[in-house]
Amino acid sequence: MIEKHTYDFLIALKQNNTREWFQANNSWYQEAKYDFEQLVASLISEISKFDPAIGQLKPRDCIFRIFRDVRFSKDKSPYKTNFGAYIVPGGKKLGLAGYYFHIEPGECFLAGGIWHPSPDILKKLRKEIYENIDEFLSILHEKEFSKHFNKIYGEKLVNPPSGYPADFPHIDLLKYKDYNVYTEIPCQDLFTGKILEKAATLYRIMYPFNRFLNYGLTGKVQ
Repeated sequence: MIEKHTYDFLIALKQNNTREWFQANNSWYQEAKYDFEQLVASLISEISKFDPAIGQLKPRDCIFRIFRDVRFSKDKSPYKTNFGAYIVPGGKKLGLAGYYFHIEPGECFLAGGIWHPSPDILKKLRKEIYENIDEFLSILHEKEFSKHFNKIYGEKLVNPPSGYPADFPHIDLLKYKDYNVYTEIPCQDLFTGKILEKAATLYRIMYPFNRFLNYGLTGKVQ
């Protein structure tokens, strides 16, 4: 679970997104960061029970920095107003499909799959889906999966990707530039002892989706 004190920090940061405020409240940030790290460590432990490819990740391998890169952004706010972690084989920089957890005031959710893959990774994903469309559809249409993850999220091409027939019955599935699934969780659930069990259950349902994508990238059964 997450302490209410941690969520309150993010609310306050959203209202006071300046370096001066952040430095003055650094001890509060450190407490909130540690609290989130403990949750991520527990999530890693739970996910590794059904996805052995996760291995012995550490929270630092998964958690995104709170500091924003503002060099090319019109929004010069120095800090993100969320805590996010991407639990994925090899760590968040490897480019495989994984399990994402997001805490932000008024916007708490978990997600999975691959977000903004590089062109070479996207090419492999489309090939895997095209050549194994029946298996992919069976994952998307599985009762529990479709109940919680009822669509793929992300940008799409207007036209079919190069190299694939326009009359392919499921050509829309090849137009995606992201292969990401998502479900909201009530933010108040963070403060109960059931959040870990709930997240682990949803990630377990998501596992076949990630396994399929990662097999297409690595050629290994995850």
